[in-house]
Amino acid sequence: MPSSLQLHRINNIDPTTVAVAATAAVNYHKQSRTPLTCATPVPDAVASYHTHAVGPHQCCSMVVQTTAAALPTVWSVVRRFDNPQAYKHFLKSCHLIFGDGDIGTLREVHVVSGLPAESSTERLEILDDERHVLSFSVVGGDHRLCNYRSFTTLHPSPTGTGTVVVESYVVDIPPGNTKEDTRVFVDTIVKCNLQSLAQMSEKLTNNNRNSS
Repeated sequence: MPSSLQLHRINNIDPTTVAVAATAAVNYHKQSRTPLTCATPVPDAVASYHTHAVGPHQCCSMVVQTTAAALPTVWSVVRRFDNPQAYKHFLKSCHLIFGDGDIGTLREVHVVSGLPAESSTERLEILDDERHVLSFSVVGGDHRLCNYRSFTTLHPSPTGTGTVVVESYVVDIPPGNTKEDTRVFVDTIVKCNLQSLAQMSEKLTNNNRNSS
C-alpha cells in the first residue's frame, strides 16, 4: 500500500511520457536475448528474467546479494515501487506521477548530489507477488543511463535460511564511456543498494522479533 507521505499524484502528466514508456516496453520484448551467467543457482521459474536483449551499444550485468532475512520481509521492501529510497540511498525522494502502483505506473525519483544525474522517470514493468519479481525501465529524466531496464528476483537461500536477491540490468553505454566503465559504475550502485536492502531487511527482522 503506497504511503501517504511518499505518494504525490500529478494529474496533468504529459501523455507523451506514457506513450514513450509503452513503446519502449514493446520494443524491448521484440529483441533477441542474451542469458547472464551467475555463480549462485537461480531457480528456473525466474531465470528467464535475467536473460536480456542487449544491443551493440549496450551492456548488461548481474549482482547477487544474500541476506539472513526471510523472503517475505525482503519482498515487503522491494515491492514498494513508490518508496525505493527506503534502501536505495542514492535517491532522496520519489513521487508517483501516473498510476497507483500497478503495471505501467510511472515514478519520478530525484538523486542525491554528487552523482552525474538529477532525476529519473521510471516505469513499473513487472510486479509479481507470487514469483517475487520486480522490473522497471527508465523512460526519461536528467541522467546518462538511457534505456536502463532492471530486473530483481528473490528466492529462498539454498541453505534453507535467508533470501537470495538477484538484480540484473541492461543499459545503453553513454557516449565517451566504454562497456567496462558503464558496467563498473552501475554494478557499484546496484551492489550498494542490495547491501543496504539486506541490512534493512535484517533490521526489520530483529525489530519484529524483539516486539513479539
